This record gives sequence, C-alpha cells and structure tokens, in this order.
Amino acid sequence: MNTHNNSNVTSQAPFVNKSHWTLRPLANMLRSRLLGWSGNKLASVAVKSWEIAPSETTISPSAFYLPNQLERVTDWAFTSKHPHREMEGGITSEHSPTNAYLLKDAWLIDGTLLKDNSCTYLQPRVRKLPQFRAPFEIAQAAIYSTPGGIQYFGQWLMDDCVTYPLAASLGTPVSAIKKLVSTHTHEYKKLLGMSPTFYENVFFKELIIFEDVGQNRSKHNRFRANSEKLLTSVRSNPHPGVFILRGTNGMPRTLKNELAIAEHLRSTRGFRILDPMKSDVATIIETCAGAQAVIGVEGSQLIHGVMTLQENCALLTLQPPNRFVSVFKHLTDRDHQHFGFVVGMPDGDGFYISIEEVERTLDLFPKSHG
Repeated sequence: MNTHNNSNVTSQAPFVNKSHWTLRPLANMLRSRLLGWSGNKLASVAVKSWEIAPSETTISPSAFYLPNQLERVTDWAFTSKHPHREMEGGITSEHSPTNAYLLKDAWLIDGTLLKDNSCTYLQPRVRKLPQFRAPFEIAQAAIYSTPGGIQYFGQWLMDDCVTYPLAASLGTPVSAIKKLVSTHTHEYKKLLGMSPTFYENVFFKELIIFEDVGQNRSKHNRFRANSEKLLTSVRSNPHPGVFILRGTNGMPRTLKNELAIAEHLRSTRGFRILDPMKSDVATIIETCAGAQAVIGVEGSQLIHGVMTLQENCALLTLQPPNRFVSVFKHLTDRDHQHFGFVVGMPDGDGFYISIEEVERTLDLFPKSHG
C-alpha cells in the first residue's frame, strides 16, 4: 500500500492527490537483473545545474597514534586501501564542490529516484515487483536524503542534516526515510529546526538534487551552524572529556573491556561516561558539550560527541583490528580538530584495548586535551 505521512507535511508543501503511472521502475529492474545495469547519474538529465560552493584543496594532518598500531589492522571499511597512508597525513586532497541540479518530471518510487534512464537508489528495493503508481504530485521540491544517511545514523547527522538547509532554501525539503534510523532522530530534527515532508511514492514536476560530498568550507560552516543550534539548548563548561559507550548496539564490534576503560578514565582524568541508548538528546548534548576530548569505539554513536566538539579539541577512536574506519578523520580534519586512534587485539568474538595505550595516546594530543 502506498503511504503518505501527512503529519510531516509542512503548510507550504504544494502536493496534490494526483496519480501518475510509469513502467520505468520495471524496465530498470529488468535491465539491472539481466544486464547488471546500475543506472546513469541523475545529474546527466538535469535541465539546469549550478555551483553552491567551490572545490577546495587541503593537506591532511597526521593522526595521533602509537608506534606499531597500524600493523594490527587486518581489514577496513568504506575504503579500498589500508589506512596507513591516510593516517600518516600530508595527503593533498581536492574536496569536490557542492552542486545543485534541477530535474523536471522525476519520480521517487520505492526509495529510488528516477528520471528517464537515470536513477539513484536511496534505499534497497524490498518488493519483488516495483510500484508503478505515484499517488501524489508535488510542484517543486528538494531532496536531501542519501543512501548512507538512510542506513547509518552517524551519516544522517553528519551529511543529510547538513544538506537539509540547502534543500529548505530551494524548495519543499523531502526525505526518503520512512523509518527512524535512531531513537534520537526525532529529537535532533526538532532541535535543528528540520520539518521535512516524507513521500514513499511521488511524482515531482520539479526536483532539486545535490552533490554535497566534498568536505569544503560550505559544508564545514553548515555543520558548525548545526552544532551551535544544539549548544544553545544547554549550558556548558569545558571539561576533560566524555567516553561514549557503544555496548552491543549497531553492527557487532564488541570491546570486551569497554566499561573498564571508561571507568578508568573517569577516575584518573575526570571523564564523563555517556550511554546514548539510555539518554535523551538533551542529556547527550549537555554531557558532551565542552568536552576537550571524545573517546569511544569507532561507530555512529561517536557523532553525538563530534557534533559539539570544538576547534582544537580531540577525538580518539578505539578501532577493532578487523574493521578500521577513518570517516571521522575527514570531519576532524575539516573542522580543525585532532584525530587519534588505538587499534585493539582480537579477543574471542570481539576485541580488547590496552588501557595503558589509551592513556599514552591521550598524552600525544596537545596538553589541554586529556
């Protein structure tokens, strides 16, 4: 059954109950299954495009880590290369511009954006056969959802929520997320002033899409603006740091001595301990605000601390040896913060981190951090 979440429709949303039919989803499905076709880029069928923010070139700083840490890494995610070179720093990076594209007569069907022979898969298809009918028509909209943001809470907060202001300034902001990616999503949307419209199947007379993947100055400014919105909701003072627990939530990466490390840092360095799954967003922001350092197992839960982390402060990630991820370094490099890591040792179905190595790595950061 086609659904439309009327509770999320803003008063200016120019949608009408007008059905449109298309066989394009079926044609795309058959081409995909029979020919391995993945679709042309939607930007190729735009009637208009423009640059919102220019590209930029930066040189990455080195991460903070102890000798022989990277030799423990056996696998990594979100990249095809061993993280050794990226962690060394000194890499010249060209950050792509932020661009907007205007499409006419486009579709959102079962989580896929469609226009002629071009498409973007925002969500995996769940039906054996696609829908052919869009029961709603919208005159002008801008969609800010991304595949990563739909799947991962961290990417939703660091990417989709940062693109949202662009969408809101150019049309009715549309989300393709049907289910909340986190129990905290609704609270963050409220604090950030987000009121998107959700459509499952819809026909757009005009639709604006974005390329907003480069860590350019515009994205930095929009991310920091979101940070300031969150900080205005609490009173904060500088404190040594916060340890954000991951526990057994999300994709499995169990740090066997997570609580022992957290309690040790609380007793020796005055760190706060935060379990985000047992806290509302107001408590999370108040706990993290003012932290000189944020530490925890690499994962989406760290975005709570990164959202309020200030310039020249530090993020220390505790990395499982079989899943090293450097995504957060892209953010800390962009926002003039320090990134460090400790790589654990395999321990049964999880991994173990040396408390001594955590202490020594914290001491590598500038003296005010940790």
